[in-house]
Amino acid sequence: MNIPRFELERWQSIWEHRVRINLSESGVQPMSLRELVEDNDVLEKILSSPLGYPQTNGSELTRTQVADLYSGATADNVLITSGCSEANFLVTWALVEPGDEVVFMQPNYMQVTGVAQLLGAIVKPLWLREQLRWSFDPDELRTLITNRTKLIAICNPNNPTGAVLPEDAVNALRSRAAEVGAWILADEVYRGAEMEGPLTPSLWGHYERVLSTGGLSKAYSLPGLRSGWIVGPPETIERLWAHRDYTSIAPSALSDRLTAIALDPTKRQQIRERLRSILRQNREVVQNWVKKQAFHMVPPAAGALAWIGYDFDWRSDELCEELRRKKDLLVVPASQFAMDGFLRIGFGGTRTNLETGLDLIGEFLAESRPMAVRSAS
Repeated sequence: MNIPRFELERWQSIWEHRVRINLSESGVQPMSLRELVEDNDVLEKILSSPLGYPQTNGSELTRTQVADLYSGATADNVLITSGCSEANFLVTWALVEPGDEVVFMQPNYMQVTGVAQLLGAIVKPLWLREQLRWSFDPDELRTLITNRTKLIAICNPNNPTGAVLPEDAVNALRSRAAEVGAWILADEVYRGAEMEGPLTPSLWGHYERVLSTGGLSKAYSLPGLRSGWIVGPPETIERLWAHRDYTSIAPSALSDRLTAIALDPTKRQQIRERLRSILRQNREVVQNWVKKQAFHMVPPAAGALAWIGYDFDWRSDELCEELRRKKDLLVVPASQFAMDGFLRIGFGGTRTNLETGLDLIGEFLAESRPMAVRSAS
């Protein structure tokens, strides 16, 4: 089996630790272990614990803490995974068979579409539209979803746009899925990273064939724990657990314990307040910068991602490669989301790093835009 290269992951893996300024990250400044575990007695117990195998589907405590994020869920509705990526992989692997149709929201993190195609599925893109503030056209949704649709994969809040689907779009999606009996894979890893207002409502609990995935990498600033989860009907969770026996088997003992700490109601509120403070300040920096440049952007509602469009004639992969080569700066091209004419800029790092990176982009375009104009003629 020939597996196509996952361009976004490989691009970041090769260059993120080799450039001077990295604006390719999709999360917020990671927390340290000391910030997460402030109680010395608790920390000492963790440091003294034997590093054996934990319960393979996640400890009762950790699954209960995850369930608390989803109305009506219990520990039996939860499977702990190695990051949200494994959660999405397991759902796709378990549900999709050759010849199935998969409706896949785009732009989006391209993992599910790649896995579905490897499994022999027909993938049909459901495009988000900038003129709809990165929602989708309900008429297009109805046409795309047919009796052959097995899985509808969405990301809400969305990577890369930072948009949150409006209620009428979610209702249309849920209603159409129910008409044909399709499963919904709701990647909600950015849920909890909203800059204002309450949590984005989860699709869990509003339709019996919803599998919600999440994790600690984005909204909790703890990507190094590689902690994720799936929330779904108990019988489906049992099936997914059987699939997990063939992948990573179990979460790490440390990740399981630290996940329970991070999801304690008091601690998770502290984490969200820290995250919101960083996101609000840095989003303002990006918005002010965009106004002075030849770019356009629908301001993100959640997450540390700015999806910035441009109108000059330059392929995004070539533009980003030039930025890396000439300015020692890493940003993500829209081509890695099967689009073009956009850049994904992560603004969850330090303000100094962000401002330096944005200045470098402006500097590069001031130097190079005549070249871009000539290439269009």
